[in-house]
Amino acid sequence: MRREGSGAKDAQHVVVLTGLSGAGKTTAAKLFEDIGYSVMDNLPAELAGRVAELVVGEPERFERVAMVIDVRAGDAAAAFASAIGAFEAREVRPQVFFLEARDEVLVRRFSETRHRHPLAGHRSISAAVAEERRLLADVRRDAEVLIDTSDLSSRELRERIFAALAVESEPEHLALQLITFGFKYGLPVEADLVFDVRFMENPYYHDDLRPLSGLTEPVRAFVLAQPAAQRFLEFADGFFAFAIPAYIAEGKTRLTVAVGCTGGYHRSIVIAEELRRTWAERGYGTVSVWHRELERA
Repeated sequence: MRREGSGAKDAQHVVVLTGLSGAGKTTAAKLFEDIGYSVMDNLPAELAGRVAELVVGEPERFERVAMVIDVRAGDAAAAFASAIGAFEAREVRPQVFFLEARDEVLVRRFSETRHRHPLAGHRSISAAVAEERRLLADVRRDAEVLIDTSDLSSRELRERIFAALAVESEPEHLALQLITFGFKYGLPVEADLVFDVRFMENPYYHDDLRPLSGLTEPVRAFVLAQPAAQRFLEFADGFFAFAIPAYIAEGKTRLTVAVGCTGGYHRSIVIAEELRRTWAERGYGTVSVWHRELERA
């Protein structure tokens, strides 16, 4: 029988994410992480009770938790039962998601990515998939949410997960991050988009502005007084008004935008702060800002 109930009435929401290898658990775990869940991957059965005690004991820190349990745990069924029992003993009922796909799809995914199936050993991929289905049959039976990812895009998987969640989420928003940096110190590797604002006049060459950062009013006024800065901000506003809804429609949940100038201390900071202000006014969602070179200074 399928389990009844969910975590909807609990102060905390705990998800147990399980399923077949290659069915998309890594992608799903990333989606949970992007909407604020603390994700714990490949948790051994022996630690389930301790984790449950920690999570339930610190509800403000662990308001939303997603635990990934699969055949890597060894005895997946035992690990699953241990985790469920540990939380239910503390009056928190996890919501169980089970991801699966057709055999031929799983075999193709492993063949295309050249990843090794965790049960492969000396078996063929097909035999490993069949064995995993057998081992997880009871876990699948007890899952509340079954998702077949065979024909789902990342965006469609995201929509299925959000629709099934027993708590409110905000899938219509991106988690936005702005990073300012100096080109002389290298590009931020985590950036999805990079904007170069070195075409603007540099406050560094003005003695009274050189020691001040882009967070100060004199530097801000100097940069924003430039027609080039205003033209760029107009362009950026139009671009993001188009791009952010498009990213959301495609299923993206996080966007990191880097703004760089020569030293990362003046122009990039001013422009990033203006972008943050504009994005807040447009209601684009949560925006975080990291001025990388301020730490260096």
